[in-house]
Amino acid sequence: MSLGDAELDKKVADWLKWDKNEKTRAEIENLVEKKDVDGLKARMNGRLLFGTAGIRSPMQSGFARLNDLTIIQVTHGFARHMKAVFGEPKNGVAIGFDGRHNSKRFAELATNVFLRNNIPVYLFSEVCPTPIVSWATIHLKCDAGLIITASHNPKEDNGYKAYWNNGAQIIDPHDDEIVRYKEAEPEPKEEYWDTSKIREHPLFHSADSTIDPYFEIEKSLVFFRSLNESTPLKFTYSAFHGVGHKSTRRIFKEFGFPENSFISVKEQEDPNPDFPTVPFPNPEEGVKVLTLSFKTADAHGSRLIVANDPDADRVQLAEKIGDEWRVFTGNEMGTLITWWIWKNWREANPNADISKVFILNSAVSSQFAKTMAAAEGFKNDTTLTGFKWMGNKADDLRGAGNQVILAWEESIGFMPGHTMDKDGVSSAAVFAEMANWLHHNGGRTMKDQLFEIYHKYGFHLAKTNYWFVPNPQTTKDLFGSLRKDLKFPEKIGQVPVKFVRDLTIGYDNEREGNKPVLPLSTSSEMVTFTLENGNLATLRASGTEPKIKYYIELITAPGRKESELGAVLEELNQLETDVVATLLRPEQFGLMARK
Repeated sequence: MSLGDAELDKKVADWLKWDKNEKTRAEIENLVEKKDVDGLKARMNGRLLFGTAGIRSPMQSGFARLNDLTIIQVTHGFARHMKAVFGEPKNGVAIGFDGRHNSKRFAELATNVFLRNNIPVYLFSEVCPTPIVSWATIHLKCDAGLIITASHNPKEDNGYKAYWNNGAQIIDPHDDEIVRYKEAEPEPKEEYWDTSKIREHPLFHSADSTIDPYFEIEKSLVFFRSLNESTPLKFTYSAFHGVGHKSTRRIFKEFGFPENSFISVKEQEDPNPDFPTVPFPNPEEGVKVLTLSFKTADAHGSRLIVANDPDADRVQLAEKIGDEWRVFTGNEMGTLITWWIWKNWREANPNADISKVFILNSAVSSQFAKTMAAAEGFKNDTTLTGFKWMGNKADDLRGAGNQVILAWEESIGFMPGHTMDKDGVSSAAVFAEMANWLHHNGGRTMKDQLFEIYHKYGFHLAKTNYWFVPNPQTTKDLFGSLRKDLKFPEKIGQVPVKFVRDLTIGYDNEREGNKPVLPLSTSSEMVTFTLENGNLATLRASGTEPKIKYYIELITAPGRKESELGAVLEELNQLETDVVATLLRPEQFGLMARK
C-alpha cells in the first residue's frame, strides 16, 4: 500500500522487514492501514542523536523512537565504532539498566549485539544507579559502558547513555561515529534478535562484582564518622519509584549513620516504571512532587529530606525551618557542597599545593565556585552544560596532574567522588554528613550556613526556569533573532550588556578574536549575556525536551546579611522580568509558560 510518499514508503517497508517485535510491528501496520501519514512521519522521520545525557525518546515503533530495533541499530553502531578504535575491544562493556518499562529488555538486546561482535559484556543482574555503571566502567577497565535509562523523563520515555573507557559520557567524535555507523548499516543481523545465548556467557551478571568496591572507595568522602554514628538527626529519603533505595541506604551505613536515622518513603521505595505517586518523576520540581516526603518526614520527626531521581544520579535536598519546608535549589546546594568539600579537603591537606586543585561547574550554574576560588586560591573551570563535559574535563585535568575534588551543575547534579558522572548516591550521604556537622556545631541549619557563605563571599542568587516551544523551528527563529548579523541586544532592561558568548556559532567578545574558550555547542542553542553590573543571563535550548531554559544570576558584594534578602530578591525578580521581555519574547514567538 502506497502512502503517496516514496521516502516514507521505503522506511515503512524496511521497518516491516526488519522489526521482529510483534507489538511494534503491529503499531506500524495499524498506522499504515489507517493511512496515518502524519503519525508515521513522526515515528519514522528524524534521527536518534546523543544529547546532553545520551539518547532519550518515547518508547514507540519507528526509526525516530526507542524500541527493540533502534536499540539494536545504535548498539551495532557502538560496537562497530569500538572495533574501529580498539581493533578487538577485549576489555568489554559494562552494562546496567534502570527500572523503566523495557529497560532490562533493551539492556539484554544491547548485550547480545556486543557479544555477537566478540566484545565481552559485564552485565548487572538487577537495576542499578547510573553512577555505579560509570564506576564499573572505570573499575573493570572497560573499553566502554552503557546504561539504559531516561533518568527523570516521563514514564513513556527511555534512554541510552553511553560511556567511554574513562567512565565519562561519550562526546565527539565517539557520539557522531556511533550514529554514522548506525545510519550507514541500518539492517540488523538476524543473530542480533536471538538473546538465548547471553546467559551462557561467562561474564553474565559479572558487573555485580563492582558494587562493593564502589562503596569502599566512596568512604573517602567521610570526614566525621564518629559524629555520624551518634547523630540525633533523622533523614527522610525517597527513591522516587527508582533504583536508589538499596544503594543510598547502604552509603548512609558506610558513612556511619545508624540504621534508625534513615527513614524511607515506603510508597516510593521500590522501582515502579509508572511513577504512580508523582505528577513528574523529578525531585527537582520541588514542593509539588515532594508531598509524600514531607508527610513521611513529619510523621517521624525528621527535619531533613534527601531524594534521588529515578536513576539516582541526582539528589534533591529539603529542610524544615520552623513549620515550613524549604526546598533548596541546585545552585544553593552547589554553593553548600563547594564550601563543604573545600573546607574539609583543605583541613586534611593544610600544606598541599592548591594551584592544581579544581572545582568544576557548568556554564549555566552559579558563579559561586568562581568567586570562592578567587578568594581561597583553588581553581575553578567551567564547561558546557551536562556531565558529559564535566566528566571529560575532570579526566583531562587529572591526566595533566591536577586534582578535581568536585564538579556540579544547577540541575541538582553533583560529582564529589570517584565516578566520572554525577552521583546522587554518594552526594546524598555528603549532604547528610554536612547537616549533621552543622547541627553538632552550634545547632545550625543548612539555611544558616548558606547565608553565612553569602555574607562572606556575596549573595549569588540564581534562578532557572523554562518555557515550552511549539516546535523546533521556533527555537531556531528565536535564537536567530538574537544573533542576527551579530547584532545582539545591547541592553537587558535598563542595564547595558558588557559581553556576549554564543557557543552555538563560536562567538565570545570577552576573548581575543571573539573566539570562545569553551567548546562549541552546535547541536544545542546556547547564548550567555554578562551585564555591566556583573549579573548574568543564559538562554539554552534543552537537549532532551521541547524547552528553552533561562538561567539568571544576581551577584552582590560581600557583607550583606540575611535581613537584606528581600531587597536582593526584588533585584533578582526585576532581572528575570527583563530577561523574559528582552530575550525570550514569549508573545512574539508563541512560547508556553511552565505550569
